Amino acid sequence: MEYAAAKSTMCRQCGGAFSPAVPKVELRLRAPAPVEEHASVAKEPSLLSKFDGLWSKQRSSVVECFDCKAKTEVISAASSTNCPKCSAHLDLSDYKINTIFSRAIRTHGEVHVTSKGDLSSSSVVCRSALIEGKLRGNLHCIGTATINYSGKIPGRLTAEHVLVERKSAVQFFRKVVVKSIEIRGHMVGEVVAETVVIHRSASLDGDVTAKSISVEKGGVFSGQLVIGSSRLKQAELLPETKPAAAPNEELLPGIVPPLPAT
Repeated sequence: MEYAAAKSTMCRQCGGAFSPAVPKVELRLRAPAPVEEHASVAKEPSLLSKFDGLWSKQRSSVVECFDCKAKTEVISAASSTNCPKCSAHLDLSDYKINTIFSRAIRTHGEVHVTSKGDLSSSSVVCRSALIEGKLRGNLHCIGTATINYSGKIPGRLTAEHVLVERKSAVQFFRKVVVKSIEIRGHMVGEVVAETVVIHRSASLDGDVTAKSISVEKGGVFSGQLVIGSSRLKQAELLPETKPAAAPNEELLPGIVPPLPAT
């Protein structure tokens, strides 16, 4: 056995010189630990999310046919359906008007007239409406029509309920016929409704025919007010008065009554 630091040595058998090889150190690397594969298991939805999903799937509404007035139940995701009674097509889509629009609309969805929109259709019937642009046509809203616009509205508006927003300053050229109207901004025009509410800092300038009117402190109403129905019914007209009969004159004996002129 040779010294480990020796650079050369002699072979004991043949006498030849050679350099002893340094024994190589065997490096043993530790085998990597096996990586456990975990499947991405989705968390089980909570009870609240289950109810939310169930509610969103089963959410529905009842619509009335425009032709035969039959009612049917539809899901919220539907865009159209047919009347089960008369098979008429019922549109459930929402309409967003960004330019000049003059076609007729009859839908159970919402009609949104944007600030750049101009609705000039002669007949528009919808469930709800949001008016932020021009209205020059005829709009009938089964539900609520919200006015968020400042300017003149020459079109005709009829609705179940009208809401004039706080930042609105609108002038109606035609009579507004609604069941109820709520004014938070400023409005000029004639109103025929069952109930009228003028909130604080709001104003209404125009004649009003309504069953009731409420003006909060700070609100302003200017115009003629008629409490009652908008017009008299036939049964409420005053009866015609018959002309009073002329009294019978008693003639004295010997006096001839005057003859009629010929």
